[in-house]
Amino acid sequence: MDLFGGIEAGGTKFVCVAGSGPDDIRMEERFPTTSPVETIGKMVAFFQHAEKKLGKKFVSFGVASFGPVDLDTSSPTFGFITSTPKPGWKNTDLIGPLRKTFGVPVGFDTDVNGAAIGEGMWGAGKGLKHFIYITIGTGIGGGAVVDGKPLHGLIHPEMGHMLLPHDWDRDPFEGHCPYHGDCFEGMASGPALKARWGVSADGLPANHSAWDLEADYIASALQNLIAVLSPQRLILGGGVMQQEQLFPLIRGKLLEKMNNYFQSPAILNRMAEYVVPPGLGNQAGMLGALAMARNEIEK
Repeated sequence: MDLFGGIEAGGTKFVCVAGSGPDDIRMEERFPTTSPVETIGKMVAFFQHAEKKLGKKFVSFGVASFGPVDLDTSSPTFGFITSTPKPGWKNTDLIGPLRKTFGVPVGFDTDVNGAAIGEGMWGAGKGLKHFIYITIGTGIGGGAVVDGKPLHGLIHPEMGHMLLPHDWDRDPFEGHCPYHGDCFEGMASGPALKARWGVSADGLPANHSAWDLEADYIASALQNLIAVLSPQRLILGGGVMQQEQLFPLIRGKLLEKMNNYFQSPAILNRMAEYVVPPGLGNQAGMLGALAMARNEIEK
């Protein structure tokens, strides 16, 4: 069986994996995201060690990265992290060292697009042509799969920075986004929850009023995405969505906000199958990177 390499390049940690899919993980390593030189050095060293230990050569790699990133394959900085606020990582070439060391194709995309690709191959998006994966955690990001391919556009979608209705009487919180204040990420991310309530998401009781407000913001964002992209399914992952009580709250509020405008049985009668958790759980990003690597040799 062919050997593929996957890298989930996060702003907090890197996850490197060698294998071919969910049932074939041969080696895995996680380490903190420090400086580019140290982190990329560990990444390359892991895969060199994997080749020796497994006795096989990698046929391709997939890198699902935090961003912003350059996804334009005709650009001289394709495969770079570009204007990130993370100190030291601006204009960092992520895929160059892999290409130079191993001489095989390297797929590159955003971390959320990578997770979406993984969900499409093995998870909650399997068999669908159009769906959206959203992660709600340290930040909020979204990956859209349209006609079976991740949507890129001018740069790439930044769904976490859409502007939402803000009832200042109900919620006087100004928001936590350094760029937009009360955008989706600024109001509903993990850090926004902590800034508003003084405690992290996992420290809030399930019956706390925070979750009704959180569900309201998420449902508003989903209503916007349905109106613009009309996905066949919405997959919600990330640390905040580990609070399982959010799903029924979100589904109910979403139905209210749509107000019977979107006349589809999938929405009106099967909402529990329309807004769902990831089929791959917290491995969506890691496995998505492997899926991207597999896609590289099928082009």
